[in-house]
Amino acid sequence: MLTACGSNTGRGGGGDGGGSGPKLSQWYHQYGETGTEQAVQRYAAAYKKAHVSVQWRPGNYDQQTAAALLTGSGPDVFEVNGPTLDQIQGGQVVDLTELLDGVRDDFNPAVLTPKTYDGKIWGIPQVIDMQLLYYRKSLLKDAGVEPPTTLDALVDAARKLTSSKVKGLFLGNDGGAGVLGGTPLYGAGLSLVTEDGKVGFDDPAAARTLGKLHRLYADKSLLLGAPTDWSDPSALLQGLTAMQWSGLWALPQVQKELGDDFGVLPFPKDGSAGRPSVPVGAYGAAVSARSRHPEAAKEYVKWLWVERTDHQEDFALSYGFHIPARISLAEKAAKLKSGPAADAVRLSTEHGYAQPLLWTPAGQSAYQDALSRIIKSGASADRELRAVVRKVSAELDRVKKKS
Repeated sequence: MLTACGSNTGRGGGGDGGGSGPKLSQWYHQYGETGTEQAVQRYAAAYKKAHVSVQWRPGNYDQQTAAALLTGSGPDVFEVNGPTLDQIQGGQVVDLTELLDGVRDDFNPAVLTPKTYDGKIWGIPQVIDMQLLYYRKSLLKDAGVEPPTTLDALVDAARKLTSSKVKGLFLGNDGGAGVLGGTPLYGAGLSLVTEDGKVGFDDPAAARTLGKLHRLYADKSLLLGAPTDWSDPSALLQGLTAMQWSGLWALPQVQKELGDDFGVLPFPKDGSAGRPSVPVGAYGAAVSARSRHPEAAKEYVKWLWVERTDHQEDFALSYGFHIPARISLAEKAAKLKSGPAADAVRLSTEHGYAQPLLWTPAGQSAYQDALSRIIKSGASADRELRAVVRKVSAELDRVKKKS
């Protein structure tokens, strides 16, 4: 893994800030949005209490940072989808709790909670990304179909909207196992992991809900083999499907091409205890425990991601399309005040959930493999989930013993 960093330690080159004081290196993963790299370099250059060198890291960013955190030549400040539980328990990142004194309640709890462990905050959320269901208003109207608010209604709508030329629903070329993850479980009123660290789907309702996803496949209502996968809205825009699961990032393109002929929905609820479900996530800023200047690094993170709300709004909405992690910024941002964008903000606030910190890669792999067999092969959801529950329970016991 150490070879992933190559000979570039990240402590020189890149976009250098002009401040005096300690030299800090800051890593970001490579965004595909034009202008983002120049923006973060501009932020760093505006900071006067340290000389911040920005590194844009293409390739397998998570692997690069995981390797760099084990050395003394990695970044001081780095963007991270976690930090992961192993990084926190291994003492690789610095406690940032004090940075949010007085403003903690202004950060969306759905994305702050997974960056919180043992009562401490280990990463400061930067922006919120979310997934949601897009639908073509005209196609639903022509078919006499209402926007679905329950999973049963979604299954029925997808079937009614399917014709020889158009499929009712696109959940990805694998049928949805990869992108949906735990979203249907949350729609059933369950969770991946409970607040007290136990399996959150050891319940008959889980099997009933996941079994309904196979009906979509069996009815041949799902678009499979699309030219692009779920993250790209092309299938919806080209009329290959009437409804598509995708991300918030797709909204400007959808709006540009479809005008008012679309709406957005959460994943629908299922069962009497169900609730609408919206998966959210957030890259955050973390500080390496191996930093030579941890206090200076923390001060920079506080300046950029807590104090400079102008930079935060600019980063979220001037280049791509994201929701600011601060509730107050999301509420006042002009681009998020009307239409489907305003609906998305409301859905993320009211129904957003993030992948729990205790949801390990091993548990996720076991669950997604089972979900794929349920969707595509019609495997017994009850039998598949019993095996996953055993695997995840053992994983939770393992990670809790390390704490």
